[in-house]
Amino acid sequence: MPIESQIPIASQNEPRRFAGRLALFYGTLFGLGGTYLPFFPVWLKAVGIDASWIGIITAVPSVTRFTFLPVVTGLSERHQSLRGAMMVTAFATVLGFAVVGTQHQPLLVFVAFAVTACVWTPMVPLTDGYALRGVARYGLDYGPLPLWGSAAFIAGALACGLLVDFIAARHLIWVIAGVAGLGAVASLGLRPLGHPKTAPAATGAGTLLDEPGLLREPGFLAIILASALIQGSHAAYYGFASITWQASGFGGLTIAGLWALGVLAEIVVFALSPRFTWPPAVLVVIGALAAVARWLITAQEPSAAVLAVVQLAHGLTFGLTQLGIMGLLVRHVPGHVMVRGQGYLAACGGIVASGASILSGAVYARHGQGVYYVMAAMALSGAIVMWLARHRLKHDPEKCKAVFR
Repeated sequence: MPIESQIPIASQNEPRRFAGRLALFYGTLFGLGGTYLPFFPVWLKAVGIDASWIGIITAVPSVTRFTFLPVVTGLSERHQSLRGAMMVTAFATVLGFAVVGTQHQPLLVFVAFAVTACVWTPMVPLTDGYALRGVARYGLDYGPLPLWGSAAFIAGALACGLLVDFIAARHLIWVIAGVAGLGAVASLGLRPLGHPKTAPAATGAGTLLDEPGLLREPGFLAIILASALIQGSHAAYYGFASITWQASGFGGLTIAGLWALGVLAEIVVFALSPRFTWPPAVLVVIGALAAVARWLITAQEPSAAVLAVVQLAHGLTFGLTQLGIMGLLVRHVPGHVMVRGQGYLAACGGIVASGASILSGAVYARHGQGVYYVMAAMALSGAIVMWLARHRLKHDPEKCKAVFR
């Protein structure tokens, strides 16, 4: 793994401070996801927005990932202000969700949410880039870093689910905005990192030497395309699972519990990640095949008991895929262009996910749960892409293990 910086560590406690502050920020960031993903579509429906518009509106974050997000990540990297960009986007996100909450007409919600998504969606790649720089500098495990974020996702989902049974669904947007506010406060405590070296790192086989080389390297293109297809196959789940479960008579806490089961499985995967010795490409293929099975079962409109079991597959379809992709990026992208690489990853994912979200809205309006057959086909395509690229991305097992350390 190329060494990003040789800046001396001020004290032995500095890595712990970095990891602690980052874990807190990850917690608020994922906590926002825990309130947004299950219940933002429920809020949209509660204020009178139909399924087609819900598909379009929930596609907005995916669109901004390949339009506005690369601009933000590029500027933060060019001006070496990654931490500052995280703070600015965190505070702007709070304001954005507050404005969204004042709108109820589909077009106005769409416009307000589009502006909000422009500052919100860069937060994940910015945070991942910041985390990977810390991993490179302090020699930390990557896998455990998002654990608190996953736990906060569960807490956010359960809290919001509980509130659904006590407050009108049209007020859920203010819960989402409140959690975003916690993230803004947490961003103030992030530890500064030294600037990474701008010179290319060691030129090992399979390493991408510079920024232009990223988009010319077939291996990197396979990484971002496979990730986009597999993670994009979650579009119907993110957009319509809660609406479907609510229509089936599930209460808010039950809906939140189903989401929480998936994230609990994700936490287990992240916690065990330092023990993984399989190549990252193999982890991605396993995650993709698990997604194919998950969506095929979900399409059958299973009972709550079966859904509870199926939701555990989220640890593989999202968690294992994420670990594999992060492992591939750490091994193949030098630290001085890591944030830009994260931007390209998010941009490609946004292109695919936005199309999948819009398509999901149209298909769901006509065929309901049949939309998951389309998601299964996407996941299978991602598995094929990664499988065909596995030799180009092949690693030594011991080095692969070090990726997550």
